[in-house]
Amino acid sequence: MSCFIQQIARLSSLFGGMVLAGLILLTCLSVAGRLMNSLLHLDGVQAFMPGLANALIAAGIGPITGDYEIVQAGMACVIFAFLPLCQLQAGHASVDIFTDKMPKEIRKALIFMAEIAFALTLILVAWQLANGLGDKYRSHETTALLEFPVWYGYAVSLVMAIFAGFVAVVMAYFRALELLFGQPHKLRDEKTLS
Repeated sequence: MSCFIQQIARLSSLFGGMVLAGLILLTCLSVAGRLMNSLLHLDGVQAFMPGLANALIAAGIGPITGDYEIVQAGMACVIFAFLPLCQLQAGHASVDIFTDKMPKEIRKALIFMAEIAFALTLILVAWQLANGLGDKYRSHETTALLEFPVWYGYAVSLVMAIFAGFVAVVMAYFRALELLFGQPHKLRDEKTLS
């Protein structure tokens, strides 16, 4: 089971990394295109080489149409894609000012309660994403510029949220075993996931 969870977390984060790299490339190309378009419209450039400037403008040098829409949908997917690995490695931000001085058993109980809270929260988020997906699918809502269906982003985000919720439930289960029986389950593979 632990190998399966690690694979889900790895594949999900790999997918998120590839989407994030694509979004970064898209943004850089769009900004460069916008800058080039602005430069080609300058009076000095138009006076010095009007033929080349106008030809490049006519060829489509400029910002990428719908870049904001793609980044908006893609970033939601990326965030959910990184959650399983973060959950697996206990990588969420925590403030340990008060808990560092507490006994070990109380800290274990607090970690278990936090894992339960994460699991319940991620299940609720996935449920609400499923409701939103249904609403967007039924309404046939599309983005303003590209006119691609909004539910596409919801669908990918929902799959990633389900993965994150599954990993959170498994982590809560293993924390419960650790709390009850005192033996930590070695779910994380330190060599490959650190």
